[in-house]
Amino acid sequence: MVVTTSSRDYYDILGVSRTADESEIKKAFRRLAREHHPDVNQDPGAEDRFKEIAEAYEVLSDAERRSVYDRYGREGLNNQGFSSDFSGFGSFGDLFSSLFGADIFGARGGPVAQAGDDHLVEAGISFVESAHGVHHEFTVDLVAACDTCGGDGGAPGSQIITCSQCGGQGQIQQVVRSPLGQLVRRSACPQCRGAGRVPTTPCPDCRGLGKRMAHTTLELDIPAGIADGQRIRMPGKAHAGDPGAPNGDLYVEVHVAPDERFMRDELDVVSVMTIPVADAMTGTTITVPTVDGDTEVALAPGTQPFAEHLIKGKGFPQIQGRRRGDQRVVIHVEVPAVTSEAGKALLSDLAAHHEEPSHDKGHGDGLFGRIRSRFR
Repeated sequence: MVVTTSSRDYYDILGVSRTADESEIKKAFRRLAREHHPDVNQDPGAEDRFKEIAEAYEVLSDAERRSVYDRYGREGLNNQGFSSDFSGFGSFGDLFSSLFGADIFGARGGPVAQAGDDHLVEAGISFVESAHGVHHEFTVDLVAACDTCGGDGGAPGSQIITCSQCGGQGQIQQVVRSPLGQLVRRSACPQCRGAGRVPTTPCPDCRGLGKRMAHTTLELDIPAGIADGQRIRMPGKAHAGDPGAPNGDLYVEVHVAPDERFMRDELDVVSVMTIPVADAMTGTTITVPTVDGDTEVALAPGTQPFAEHLIKGKGFPQIQGRRRGDQRVVIHVEVPAVTSEAGKALLSDLAAHHEEPSHDKGHGDGLFGRIRSRFR
């Protein structure tokens, strides 16, 4: 779910047009962030304003999120499983440093603990499972803390000492000039990799890294109503970060297998049932498969091609809401070829016994109108 700080349009928040390019969006964010950052702006509402600006930038600076937002708004972001990342930073300065690789408010001492990387996996489910939800178990290779050294990188019994290159700071600094003024760029110390401490004897299993790849089994409840291509975020379930830093987030992209019996139309299920022309003329009862199992549907005499029968409540549930779609059963009438003279004579006699169908009754433009309405 996206953590929103207001309901205002993201473009209005940054003061840019909907056609603004990446450089315009970044420039607007830099200007507004500098003006409203709580460290430099003591107004009571500065913090909330800065959160709003950061959230807008986070969405509009990401091509995928921006595309979803432009088409579907905030609700589309929610349905895609996006989550605002700025809420996870320790401070607003950390957010700004993460976005631009610099600290415009002065460097702070201490080791730089790097968060773990995010990871994307795919999960395949059936059409029926997408309607009901399913418990999914999967295995993935992820970076995890080394169980031999406990994550400190040292061989059992070795000492952990202060890094000589950074003096225990875990970072090296470089001062550069920019249009925003003097910036202090910080990067992890290459010797201790940001930990500020190094082992006297590296761990033999992880070679002193404190982390290694692990075969990890995870479980996930895929919600009912999920659509093909949607992603689910599992916070903190991806690659391990440095000691004291959070793990990355795992994203599960769900792929729904096609089912020859069904099609999905938003929350509705659409199915096509074929019946002989004789059954269409006299009426019949057919067995219709649904996502909840088979059900019987009675068809009246004179059922026309493309007639539609509605089965209430047999569609997809709304992921965030109480609404559930229906199943629309479209009737396809199979008309055989009659070539024999005897058959033609029988049909000629039959014409005296059937009622003329009212093709236009209740359907506006007749047959073509009904076809257009089905595939609108």
